[in-house]
Amino acid sequence: MAPEQMAEEGSLPESGVPLQPPRPLDAIDQDILQMLQADGRASIRSVAERVHVSRANAYARINRLIDDGVIRGFGARVNHERAGQGTSAYITLKIVQNSWRTVREQLRQLPGASHIALVGGDFDVLLLVHTPDNRALREVVLTRLQEIPEVLSTRTLLVFEEEDLEPQG
Repeated sequence: MAPEQMAEEGSLPESGVPLQPPRPLDAIDQDILQMLQADGRASIRSVAERVHVSRANAYARINRLIDDGVIRGFGARVNHERAGQGTSAYITLKIVQNSWRTVREQLRQLPGASHIALVGGDFDVLLLVHTPDNRALREVVLTRLQEIPEVLSTRTLLVFEEEDLEPQG
């Protein structure tokens, strides 16, 4: 894919509305982000106390971070194996030039897809999937991905062990 295409496609969020240039984050914003990454359920009060600002200030800062697209959402970090998704794989895809948007929409529909990235290098797309077992993974790779016309080739990298890194503090 051409760099200008990647830059163009990366400039629009899912809503299709261009984002304003990001406002610079100060040390308090960085501390709030770090705290919420470690515990997305932290209360406004505990955030305010930890970063030494008023609750109103903490609330306003968190809302600004959300409105600016810095915070994209709040969620749980899942142990996929314990959740019945014991087989994980990174799948690399080579795709037809200029087909990223089409392919991305189809990859979003895949069962177990948890991360999709347009990348540069020997392949175009990196996809992370979590499935219950090898049979389900085989179905994703050999049936679901291969039936996407814009996918030229795939390579599957089976994950033996994985760990989500905790935010550094």
